[in-house]
Amino acid sequence: MRSDPKAMKLLAASARHVRASAQSFAQTVPSPCVSVCQMDEATGMCQGCLRTLDEIGRWGNADDAFKRVVWTRIEARLTEFES
Repeated sequence: MRSDPKAMKLLAASARHVRASAQSFAQTVPSPCVSVCQMDEATGMCQGCLRTLDEIGRWGNADDAFKRVVWTRIEARLTEFES
C-alpha cells in the first residue's frame, strides 16, 4: 500500500491522542481524515486515513463508541504496515 509518510505520522499521533483521551472530547471524536482520499484496491482502505469504505460511510452518523473502535483499528493497521 502506498501512503504518505507525513500523513501516516500524523494519523499515528492522532490515534494515540484519541486513545489517551478516551472520554475527554467535549463534542465528538475527531475524524481521522487527512484529505488524502484515495482507496487502495489491494487493501480496500483509504491511503490517507486507513479506513474502509464502510467505516468512512458510517462515520457521519456513528456514535463516539464506534468512532473509538475505528481509531483502535486504524492504530492496529498502522502497526501492521510499519512491520
